[in-house]
Amino acid sequence: MIQELLDDAELRMDQGIEHMAGEFGTVRTGRANPQILHRIQVDYYGAKTPLQQLATFSVPEPRLLVVQPYDKGSMGDIEKAILESDLGLSPANDGQVIRLAFPTLTEERRRELIKVVRHMAEEGRIAIRHVRQNTKKHMEELHGEISDDDITRGEKALQDLTDRHTSRIDELLSEKEKELLEV
Repeated sequence: MIQELLDDAELRMDQGIEHMAGEFGTVRTGRANPQILHRIQVDYYGAKTPLQQLATFSVPEPRLLVVQPYDKGSMGDIEKAILESDLGLSPANDGQVIRLAFPTLTEERRRELIKVVRHMAEEGRIAIRHVRQNTKKHMEELHGEISDDDITRGEKALQDLTDRHTSRIDELLSEKEKELLEV
């Protein structure tokens, strides 16, 4: 019983970390990264469609991202969606591909982005603690069915699991901060 709860908690904590790492990937660092375009929705023939379903991405240079639409008729819609996004990028359309040049980040913008990723990391930690809290509650509900010693061991294992996952979040955060401060 306890092991099933721990396995479920670990799975949910892993999913939380994967989600947070994906969110980190959407933060612009001054280097071309196709992941930042994953949130963009394009109004394609009246339907909101994810950009990655409409085009391929390539990074020919560290500060250049090339978007090549499958349908050349969607170029204007893709360009409009990128302009309207909060990415702060200006698309250059040559009729075949859309080029996105990533300007170097100012020191002030780097500091703002560090605050954003720290907030994301804190949300990840909160999610991990929430999983721990729910699992601990389920363990305590087993109080009459299994011994107190088993519950105590399970809670200790749960805390170790929580500590491991929060330290992983801290590692990802420090990597992202280092990436943001890189000039």
